[in-house]
Amino acid sequence: MASSEREPSLSLGVETLRETFGDPKLPDITRKITACVACRKQKIKCHKRDAQQPCTRCKARGLPCTVNRSLQMLLEGDAVWKGNTGRQVKRLSAALGLVAKKLSMPELIALLDEDRLVSSTTTRSQSPRPSMSQMAAVNEDESHQASWSRPADAEFTPASIPADCVPNVTNQSAASIFPISARLEPDIVACGIISLEEAKELFDIYYNRLDYYVYRILGDIEDLSAIRERSPLLMAAICTVASLHHTSQDIAYDRCFQEFVRLGAARMFSGRNNLEDIMAFVIGAFWLPEVSWVLIGAAVRIATELQLHRSILGINDGKKETYLRARLYYFVYICDHHFSIPYGRPPLTGEYEAVRLTDRFLKSIHAVKDDERLISQIDIWSITSQVFQTFGTDSSQPVPVEMVRQLRRYNIALDTWRADWMERSWGLHNHVGNYPEKGVGMHCHFAKLYLCAHSFRGISKSSTASYRMPQEMVEIAEMAIASATYILRTVSTDSELQSHLNGLPLYFDTMIAFTAVFLLKISTEYSNKIPIDTAEALSLVRHSVSVLEGVGSKMKSKHLLIRIGQGLRMMVERYSIVQESAHPENTGHLNQDNFAGFGLECFDLLEPSTHNLYSSFDPWLQNGMEQNGFTPWQSESV
Repeated sequence: MASSEREPSLSLGVETLRETFGDPKLPDITRKITACVACRKQKIKCHKRDAQQPCTRCKARGLPCTVNRSLQMLLEGDAVWKGNTGRQVKRLSAALGLVAKKLSMPELIALLDEDRLVSSTTTRSQSPRPSMSQMAAVNEDESHQASWSRPADAEFTPASIPADCVPNVTNQSAASIFPISARLEPDIVACGIISLEEAKELFDIYYNRLDYYVYRILGDIEDLSAIRERSPLLMAAICTVASLHHTSQDIAYDRCFQEFVRLGAARMFSGRNNLEDIMAFVIGAFWLPEVSWVLIGAAVRIATELQLHRSILGINDGKKETYLRARLYYFVYICDHHFSIPYGRPPLTGEYEAVRLTDRFLKSIHAVKDDERLISQIDIWSITSQVFQTFGTDSSQPVPVEMVRQLRRYNIALDTWRADWMERSWGLHNHVGNYPEKGVGMHCHFAKLYLCAHSFRGISKSSTASYRMPQEMVEIAEMAIASATYILRTVSTDSELQSHLNGLPLYFDTMIAFTAVFLLKISTEYSNKIPIDTAEALSLVRHSVSVLEGVGSKMKSKHLLIRIGQGLRMMVERYSIVQESAHPENTGHLNQDNFAGFGLECFDLLEPSTHNLYSSFDPWLQNGMEQNGFTPWQSESV
């Protein structure tokens, strides 16, 4: 009787023990110790009522009744207890999760998610792992079986895209090899990197200010809890960018940045990317110079895999999801062009239907006022892309005179773009003031400077004094100087624009730096080839540098604009030293040979290491300004 009652628990203990240690063999010890120590010593049968202690002999004699269990029995009992306890903890955790969701407690939800992540990681580390090649082989077989087992899509026609009739190998294989969901990752608050109060403060900075500089990437996301629930990566991107622009030094930018990079690296290898991943990468690319090119490359890849560039074709269906997908692709397009054309790189996003059908997007029932600003950027970057495709990146070769008419046509297109969008009734924006209207003028002159700077291609500063630019090119060159003057004068005199500098994306910083270097080079080395008021231009550069330093004094030390100000200050001081050594009568017009001979070109962004400019200009800026063909000069040609 007693033996039969014990059998279920004993068999359960054996099975649990074998599952715990992964032992496929039957247990070597099958005899169980049931007799107490006193009865075993006398070698007599130990009688227990209902298999409970004490036995009848020990009870009658008043002896202690104990049973010495074997090691196997102890392990089996421990395994059973752990199993029962684990199931109880899981039920308790599930109950807490329901309570947290019912009461809207994101902190408790994050802690529970973190516990699940640790538990799943521990379980995977204890279980035998197949090799990566084995995983890939199994997943590939499953992927092919799942893909080819279904019949051909009824919507497939001979005019369809070729890959529509084959499995989407990229998505399926990656999703199988990296099956961990992003939601298992604890966010930046749950990890203890920042507190919930700090996260709320950073979210407010981004949501109520920074996001409006780039035309509202977040779209319909309106609160912190929604972001925490949807994407730890997006949460980290917002906190990192906001901490860079936070005036307080208490919130550590470095810790936020490291967490964002860690989460971003993991999501880049995921096969289950979503729209929130693209948002996070684009937000990081707009403002974080250390990783901007890597992030936008990943964003373009994911957007392409999710077919966002084709969303505009279904914009008339009235679905909010279609509108949001098309809108997100426009952000990817703009950000990609920010970090491609100004650096001499071909854009990763092309001139597809989404770029040509912007009017259809604005007519969507879901379109908002900020979408007009978004589309204005699509239009101007489309013009700039045509310039890039027409003239290429070889700055050592002069633009043929017969192509001047194309330069003029592009210049007219930019003026038309400005006139069209300035006619819009922007009004005073609730979050960024008059920036929407002033931004149109700045973007127009940024693009015109890039366009008209082509007139300096192929002109060497070592050219003979008798060399004269063709009159057609002189006209274009004067347009470049006029645009550069407009940019620096606006930065120097417009106090409202200065207040926006600690928030505008990296493209603004890059173009302001390029403009200052452009005027400095033209004034000191090419004033004998192009008409320019050297004294006025140099005074404007000095004033602009002082303004940038004043604005930068209130920024985080990692902000790129601080390094730009420091680098420009070194260049201006170098010029001042040379000016003092020149002839007194040349105070307004510096002798080109004296200045060039002193080595100003060593203070270009091209050669930062010569004079320790690394601490002043970020290598990201250095590589982009000249080495990739953006500037109209190179170390040997101009």
